[in-house]
Formats: sequence, C-alpha cells, structure tokens
Amino acid sequence: MSVSKQSAPADPSILAALPTIPRQGDTPVFQEPWQAEAFAMAVALHEGGLFSWSEWAAALAKEIKAAQAAGDPDLGDSYYRHWLAALERLVVEKNIASRQQLDLTKTAWDRAARATQHGQPILIENDPDRIR
Repeated sequence: MSVSKQSAPADPSILAALPTIPRQGDTPVFQEPWQAEAFAMAVALHEGGLFSWSEWAAALAKEIKAAQAAGDPDLGDSYYRHWLAALERLVVEKNIASRQQLDLTKTAWDRAARATQHGQPILIENDPDRIR
C-alpha cells in the first residue's frame, strides 16, 4: 500500500531551525495525517511560548539518539515518532500534562477510533467509555 504524501507550508524560520525535517523544497512533507498534526502541535506550543526552537531541537535530538541506541535503524520512517515522543516529553517536563494524562488520552482516542464507522471522522466523543 502506498501512502500519498501530504505537505503544508511552513514559516521558513521553523524549517531553518529544524534542518533535518523531511521536506520537499521549503515545504515539510508528511506521509500520514498524524505527522502533520504533530508538526502543527509543536509549532503551536512553540508560538505559545512553551519552548524555544533550540530547546525543541535538543529534545528531538535526544529522542533520536535514544532510539538509535535502542536499535532504530533510522530508515526515515520513524522521524515523526521521535518528534511526537519529544513533544510529549516537553509537555510533561513543562507540567502542561502528566504522563498519565497523556496515556489516558491516547487510550481514549484509540477507543474512539475503534468505535467510529469507516469513513467517518474520529472524534474523542466517540469513545464508548467516555464519561458523559
């Protein structure tokens, strides 16, 4: 199964600060919608003052180094998993959310996805275990 690549325009200063980001010209390239969402979350949190780009780059480099030490072959398909791990780590370190809150939210989204009919948007409200 091939995945069509998606792209989104980005502020050139962001791309300059993140030289390893997969891109086509001046545009980041995403192979899955969640990758674009993770990128957008990092940009929004940076713009909200949660972290500087140098702090972000250090956190991402730390995640990539740890993954490589654990055996990640770095074939280019894991970059945004490292991106998301770095984002989660910073959110926890900055006390925006706890690891437990992140894990509970991931589980809720997973249940919502499983409960959503094919072709319909996945909404957290679709989580059958959600307290109403």
